[in-house]
Amino acid sequence: MSLGKEGIAQRIAKEVKDGYYVNLGIGIPTLVANFVRDDIEVEFQSENGILGMGPFPFEGEEDPDLINAGKQTITALPGASFFDSAMSFGMIRGKHVHLTILGAMEVAENGDIANWKIPGKMVKGMGGAMDLVASADNIIVAMMHTNKAGKSKLLKRCSLPLTGVGCVTKIVTNLAVLEVTQDGFKLLERAPGVSVDEIEQATEGKLIVENDVPEMKL
Repeated sequence: MSLGKEGIAQRIAKEVKDGYYVNLGIGIPTLVANFVRDDIEVEFQSENGILGMGPFPFEGEEDPDLINAGKQTITALPGASFFDSAMSFGMIRGKHVHLTILGAMEVAENGDIANWKIPGKMVKGMGGAMDLVASADNIIVAMMHTNKAGKSKLLKRCSLPLTGVGCVTKIVTNLAVLEVTQDGFKLLERAPGVSVDEIEQATEGKLIVENDVPEMKL
């Protein structure tokens, strides 16, 4: 049994520590805010200019002026602050963000990430991703392990235009938790009911398997 998008976000939420400043990318990463433990204090930052994002609003309680970088309506926690993009990217480039959580179309075994462009398709630009991957020391990718055609998205080398080089530290997919090492993808955990063989078959890049691999605990 593989995880859904919310399961991926729930597992990544366990990586968020007390006192962290965290940037959430578009897609699955935005769900992480809904699963962070209540007994820790975390500040979620969005590059369009907010520090202190809360969970998504309930239907009917949306404020159209309060959005994240993906243009989704959000809530603001007590004490949240708002500022311009220059201040926001100063936080990012100054390495004041402890954890960056991004989606991806491809990740290579050396930690390269491609998450902004598919050649031939209209795109507005790379956005804040280029600053995040260049400045962050701790990048976790949230993604499905394979594409809709069943082909691996964890590759020896990315085929799509790169966003960043050698920057990803950890990946959480619907099948597994993997650490990016100098030798390839190290398998840390497997999704409930998913076998190591299934993960190996779904991973094109080099997969390192040591001893018994535990199941994820959500």
